[in-house]
Order: sequence, then C-alpha cells, then structure tokens
Amino acid sequence: MSKKNTKYIFVTGGVTSSLGKGIVSASLGLLLKSRGFNVTIQKLDPYINIDPGTLNPYEHGECYVTEDGAETDLDLGHYERYLDAPTSQNNNVTTGKIYQTVIEKERKGDFLGKTVQVIPHITNEIKRRIKILSKQNYDIIITEIGGTVGDIESLPYIETVRQLKWELGERNSMVIHLTLLPYLASSGELKTKPSQHSVRQLMESGIMADVLVCRTEHKIPKDQRAKLAQFCNVALENVIECKDLETIYEVPMYLQKQNFDDVVLKELDLKSDKTADLKDWKNFLKKFQNPKKTVEIALVGKYISLQDSYISIAEAFKHAGADLETEVKVRWVYSGDITEENIKDTLKGVNGILVAPGFGDRGIEGKVLTAKYARENKIPMLGICLGMQIMTVEFARNVLGHTKANSMEFDTATPDPVISLMEEQKNVVDKGGTMRLGAWKCSLKNGSKLFDIYGSKNISERHRHRYEFNSDYLQEFEKNGFLATGTNPETGLVEALELPDHPFYVGVQYHPEYKSTVATPHPLFRAFIKACEKK
Repeated sequence: MSKKNTKYIFVTGGVTSSLGKGIVSASLGLLLKSRGFNVTIQKLDPYINIDPGTLNPYEHGECYVTEDGAETDLDLGHYERYLDAPTSQNNNVTTGKIYQTVIEKERKGDFLGKTVQVIPHITNEIKRRIKILSKQNYDIIITEIGGTVGDIESLPYIETVRQLKWELGERNSMVIHLTLLPYLASSGELKTKPSQHSVRQLMESGIMADVLVCRTEHKIPKDQRAKLAQFCNVALENVIECKDLETIYEVPMYLQKQNFDDVVLKELDLKSDKTADLKDWKNFLKKFQNPKKTVEIALVGKYISLQDSYISIAEAFKHAGADLETEVKVRWVYSGDITEENIKDTLKGVNGILVAPGFGDRGIEGKVLTAKYARENKIPMLGICLGMQIMTVEFARNVLGHTKANSMEFDTATPDPVISLMEEQKNVVDKGGTMRLGAWKCSLKNGSKLFDIYGSKNISERHRHRYEFNSDYLQEFEKNGFLATGTNPETGLVEALELPDHPFYVGVQYHPEYKSTVATPHPLFRAFIKACEKK
C-alpha cells in the first residue's frame, strides 16, 4: 500500500488572541472528516514551558491530558470532542519542547560543530514535529499556531510555515488566517483595517493567506466582504464569516453554510463525492437547545473565576445533558468562601454537587465541608480526582473518627494520612510531567453502581495526580460502608469509592471528563445527571 500524500492546513490568528482558532480548526476537522477524509489537528504553542502541566489554570485554562499521558493545551480537548478521536503527545508542541530537543541534540554533538541557530535548526525541528503525524497516514493535518501574527514568540513558527509551503509545493498546503472585524457602535459599521494590517504582516513574513475567516458580532455586508477580498489578496468566496453564536457547537453548521469545506478542498486540490453529513451533530444540537428538563449542579472548585479551568467538565455536562434532553445549569462556587455558617445558603436548591480536581491547599476545607453536606443531606455528588480524595478525608474525619485525617499533600505531619504519596513519587524532584498520567486500567466490582453505569467490569480512564488513597485504611472504610468499587488490576490502587446507601455519592481518582465527546457522552456524567434529576 503506497503512502498517502498528506495535505497540510495552517491556521494563524491576527489582530487579537482568543478569537477561537481552536473551535474553527475543530469545526473544519469535523466537516472534512464527515466528507470522508482521515483528519487530525495539532497545536503549536509559542510559550517556553515544556507543557502546560505546571501552569496555574488562571494562566492558560485547563490542562488537558491525552491517552498517552501528555499534558497539553485545552484546545486538544476541543479537537477530541469534535472529531470523536483521541489525540497524542504529537498533537501539542511548545517552544519549550522545540528548544529542549535542539539543545539536547547540540549537547550530544549531533550538529557536527555547526553554529546552532533559529534558522535552520529551530525551524527544522518545528517542521519535523509538524510532519511527524503524517506517518500515521492522515489525509489532512490541520496545524493551529497559537498566539497572534506579529508576536515575537510566533516568528519561528510563521517562518516554518513559509518554508513548508514552498517545500510541499502547489496545492499541498494552505493558510487560513483568522482575524477580527471590530464593530464601532458610534459609526455603526464593521472595520476591516485591522484585518488588512494583520494580513499585510503575514505577507511581510512571506506568507499569503488563502482563506480569511472573520470573527464578527454582525453580518459582513457585501461591500465589506469585497473590500477584504481585494485588500487581502483572497478570492471573494474565500472570505468566510464567523459570527458570534449562542454555542460553539453551532460553528460547524455556520461554516458549512458558507461552503467552507468546499473552499478548503478546492485549495488543496482534493475531491470528495461525499457531502458533509452532520445529522448526528444536528440531532445533538437540537436536543441541547430544546431541553425538556433542567437541573442545577454546583461545581465547587478553586479556579472558578476562569471557567476555562474546568472546560472539559462543563462540556461533559453539555454532552450528557443533551443526551438526556436536560439542561445542566452550573452554579460556580468558590470553595474558599464556604464555611459551616454559609454552606446551607451557598448550596441551597442545587440538585447535585461536583467537587472539582485541583492542586494545593487553598480552599480545601470548604471542599471537605461540601462533601459532608452532600453525604449527610443525600445530595447526589461526584468527586473527580482531588474531589475523591476530599470525600476520603471527610469520611475519615466525620465517620471513622480520625479527626486530624488529611492528605499528605496538605499536611505531611497528619497522624492519619488517608491520602498519601505514591511510592514511586517519593524521590521525585521535578514537578513537570512526573505525575501518574494518561490512560490506566480500572477493574470494577460486580454489583456496584459504577459497574452498572459502565456496563463493563474492565474500563480505562485518564489520570493526572501524584497522591493516592492509602490502602492501609481500606478495611476500615469498607467496614463502615464506603466501598472501593474500582481498583487498578496491576497495582491494587483504589480508583473509585462509592456509598451504596446514598442516591449517588461516587468519587473517582481518574478524569472521566477527558473522554466525553459530542458523539459519545460519558456514562458517568449521564448517570450523575440522572441522579440529579431525581433529586
């Protein structure tokens, strides 16, 4: 079987950051996949961190984890949710990774005494990372370049795109430039000038945009569209409008109406007899926008002022909620504000509670109070990662009578470390990329809630943590009714705990939200929302 001729799409951004390059890339990926092409999407991030694993979520939003254990940008979550296909460590590259690799090669003497420079050494490494995915026989690789054209950090990536466009030859690659058309209320018009400057800046780097995707609050008048085409050197039909919509899940259809997929296939000289079939996607959207029931769930966390910190959880609620034709209203609750005096008012009227993942000791006691409140008042509760550990600490303190029980993450001197550091973590000094990461097996107990939810004994879920349930306390927990219903088959480590005499009180050490997509809502979120409906 001969190797496919992989085509490359580069997505750049101009004028301002946070325009939604990830959503546009994911939407395009979905459209091309539905036309019969094998597509993947990668993200090039211009920051010098090796990965976002050590970043505070307030810096960059959620850190997304792939099956193979890479800590990546949250945009990879969008790619997986839209394409319903897993990504890998090769789908996210940072400047830190690029420079680290080049410097390691230099130390080994790989460059044979040459002066190591941005061109060709850094750009060659970026090229290698872009092309590495082509070994998996993809028809099309979409590469999203983080940041904004003109940023000093993005220059090596833009230069690499220029070189690649030339090397790959005609019709084998293209550039989509996402830009902003600001609306001036005083004059009542959209302004094209910032986009013109942005395209010009791209041209100064030797790159001509093939397609212009314009983020806008209003429809683009015909004359403005013609002006953009003329001044930005793109065909009129290649000026695509991307208006602000009610939900990000409307974007694929909005772009499809403008023949975005046809425009791209024409630029890449690709043909498809298959029309984009978005029937299932439209069905999801219809149910999402026309719910028959509503539940309100309190998401208790410490990064709630930037909701991107929990974006996979919020999206998992949408997928499972739409599947059940239920609107999930999220009440964002900062755990640091919760006290014994105000918890009743803070959580009044919620149908369920989710205690979110996180690191560090800030806001922990508020989470412990939340777990106690949910357990005692029979409110459905799901604890994810740190959330499960919080449920463990609360149960040890208030049911088992270990009043000073804690996690060793928060108190190394606790007499009852019900959550302790994993054995292999005890000598770890580096914080980055050293946790238990990626997909791990979990064996579920017959007859447990989780066994019923998954409909299977053996499952695999993604992890991101350093501390574990201390198995020395397992017998005591089970004797008092908090059962370990999920364990790792190889290590015996506890993966999940549940209270059988409670409507829904489940804690999982893993992150189910990472595996939820539009096409396959996660069964655990589905079951949790169903329990909240009963409440």
